[in-house]
Amino acid sequence: MRIARFTLGEDPAYGVVEQEGDDLVVAQIGGDPIYQQIAFTGQRYPLDDVRLLSPVIPRSKVIGIGRNYADHAKEMGNELPTEPLMFMVPNTAVSGPGDPVPMLATSSNIHYEGELAVVIGKMVRAVEPELALATVFGYTCANDVTARDLQKSDGQWSRAKGFDGSKPLGPWIETDLDPSNLRVQTRLDGETVQDGSTKDLIFDVATLISYVSQSFTLLPGDVILTGTPAGVGQVQEGQRVEVEVEGIGTLSNPFVRAR
Repeated sequence: MRIARFTLGEDPAYGVVEQEGDDLVVAQIGGDPIYQQIAFTGQRYPLDDVRLLSPVIPRSKVIGIGRNYADHAKEMGNELPTEPLMFMVPNTAVSGPGDPVPMLATSSNIHYEGELAVVIGKMVRAVEPELALATVFGYTCANDVTARDLQKSDGQWSRAKGFDGSKPLGPWIETDLDPSNLRVQTRLDGETVQDGSTKDLIFDVATLISYVSQSFTLLPGDVILTGTPAGVGQVQEGQRVEVEVEGIGTLSNPFVRAR
């Protein structure tokens, strides 16, 4: 099931994205499906007539995982981590599909990083790996946009990865998905620049959820970014980045210079 958050120009609403003939429609549901049973309102809208928003705004936190693909660690000149490398970003960093990503004015080296994102559906603390996937609400695409120069100069990643609008998510949440072998692609102005698979994650999704939950209680709506494959690179003002994850869809965002 594909769960979208959308607007028709008024308050945000939730819906299920369904195929109707050759077209996609959004069947509106009442309330937030992470917290409530899905109940259809009877309202249906062509997907092209709505504005998609980030499918989730984490009420608590976004946890990123660094260097979780061996090829990416190598291209950045880093050793492979012996345990997941975590960082936290505020929920104000989250933006949605189509939203312009504001390139931080204090940075001259903004990078794209296409990733699979995990949306937590249940409160969980210190869960064992074999039970971890049962806590997942679903999966979406993410772009872990990074100010690479600030990441290097600061020595920690809060500013480089947590600035406003730097974590686009979308286009929707897919609730029925096996995350073990999904193709992850990133395109810069239509040209493929990243092409990897979650089968190459150093630490798989279940391991990540378990590991993160040892330190932080995970709440419904929290998001875990699972890491990016090789091929990260700089994006310029006016360019568009698309992140496509197999079984989910494509997240697309233009980049603009913040004023």
